[in-house]
Amino acid sequence: MQAGIAVGNLASAIGITTEDASLVAELKAGSETAFALLIAQYHQPLYSLIARSINDPADAADITQEVFIKVFRSIRGFNGDASLRTWLYRIALHEASNQRRWWSRHKRQEVTIDSPCEGDEEGSTFCLSTTLADGGESPFDHVLQSEVRERLESALRQLPEAFREVVVLREIEGFAYEEIGEVLDINIGTVKSRLTRGRAALRALLSPQDAQGMSAATKSIELDASKGMATR
Repeated sequence: MQAGIAVGNLASAIGITTEDASLVAELKAGSETAFALLIAQYHQPLYSLIARSINDPADAADITQEVFIKVFRSIRGFNGDASLRTWLYRIALHEASNQRRWWSRHKRQEVTIDSPCEGDEEGSTFCLSTTLADGGESPFDHVLQSEVRERLESALRQLPEAFREVVVLREIEGFAYEEIGEVLDINIGTVKSRLTRGRAALRALLSPQDAQGMSAATKSIELDASKGMATR
């Protein structure tokens, strides 16, 4: 009994809960059940985080899958210096950052769906979007039912990466300053500074009416992200 209490106290002292410690132990042992549980608990919140951190939300599903592949491959290197949740979010943001860099490098080389294409012999042109357009909503569009929330999501993607990460982690994911510092490997002073500047930049991108509705919209978005945490 005392040994169990001692283990629990040690786990808490190094930033990992007893429940997480048990899950990590099973993951390191190669338990497929434990890995399925990990996906069930974290897939939706990580997907939401990634979708708001990259230029094209349509890539979020693939990147989320890549995150869990990396977690599966590197779980044995997890040493508990931070919580399991913090470690997962750190990997997710790293993958999102890699995707943004790839997107920036390849954007100029790609032909978008709206790019004009040559048509018949008379030299007419058309866009692929006119032939492939689907009038239905994508899963991501379906979630963003409010116009204010849509503009907020768009404004978030226009923020510099450093500001965007802090704003999303704090305002939408609900991380504490200390947790954000652990995820991004920065001190609390830097977290607060980036958050202040990120909020100001976000308001500057929004109209006065949008800025007034930003708080309510953020809470609504947070509710969507929290659905995936219901099993925790």
